[in-house]
Amino acid sequence: MTLQQALAFVLFSVVAAGTPGPSNALLTATGANVGVLRGLPCLLGVTVGMGIMMFAVAFGLGRVILDHPLVLETVRWCGAAVLVWLAWKIATARRAGPEAAGKPVGFAAALAFQWINPKSWLVCASAAATFLHEGAGSALTQSAAFGLLFVAASLPSCFPWLAFGALLQRFLQSERALRLFNGAMGGLLAASMLLLLR
Repeated sequence: MTLQQALAFVLFSVVAAGTPGPSNALLTATGANVGVLRGLPCLLGVTVGMGIMMFAVAFGLGRVILDHPLVLETVRWCGAAVLVWLAWKIATARRAGPEAAGKPVGFAAALAFQWINPKSWLVCASAAATFLHEGAGSALTQSAAFGLLFVAASLPSCFPWLAFGALLQRFLQSERALRLFNGAMGGLLAASMLLLLR
């Protein structure tokens, strides 16, 4: 991978990871419910999940899925089910603390979420089409570099969403305000399913 290719890809990654989307809605809701420290596993799950997906799509998984309609349809419907489950988990979350029964969205769930997130697929497919170059090394080397660079670029780009959610905690002191916020965030996440099932 050339330096110019790497810099262009990092810039792309910062913008792609930092703009609004289902993962950042998930991070904001997580931050608002459990704060930054307990939300870090979710942040790591989002970024590592996207890095793995970036590697897999650039290396060829995207073509396999997109070239087989039955696989694509299965991925869509499984993705819709997980998205609804996550939206419900967010919408029904209660205040964190020793008395709270619920757990925040953790590393594994946030990582798995990337595979059904429509924005993640669009980002990875467009990155692979744009940044893979025949003369810049093997597909394996370039794909691994894309995955690692995306994780490195997306951590600082996604963190503000988690921190913003944590800042909202001071405005969500009442149970009613927290329920309304969680319901709205869960609704936004569920609404993104419409993109998945188009």
